[in-house]
Amino acid sequence: MKKYLFILMLGLILILAACGDSASSSSPEPDYTTEEFEKAVNEGEEVTGKTVAVKISDIAPDSAFGFNLQAGEHLNFVSSENPELQAGDEFVAEVEEVENVMGSFIINYKMK
Repeated sequence: MKKYLFILMLGLILILAACGDSASSSSPEPDYTTEEFEKAVNEGEEVTGKTVAVKISDIAPDSAFGFNLQAGEHLNFVSSENPELQAGDEFVAEVEEVENVMGSFIINYKMK
């Protein structure tokens, strides 16, 4: 009887541990979609530190700002390194800095 109770308790502990791991390892929802983010920066919202689900429309690997992932109508997610992504890919970016340059937004980010 003690053996069965021990096995049952061990099984319960393993199930609870597995549930806890899956909940803690899932990434939280981004703060913005690409469209919501573009609206926010157009309205002057403070977005530094926020996350955005970016859908890449085009890539300019040798832009004046660095490796440029273009999204939305006027969003340019730039970095000095090639993130190994292609047009059509999606990723989550954490916004580090946003600068408005002649109506286009230059966004420094880090990948999440």
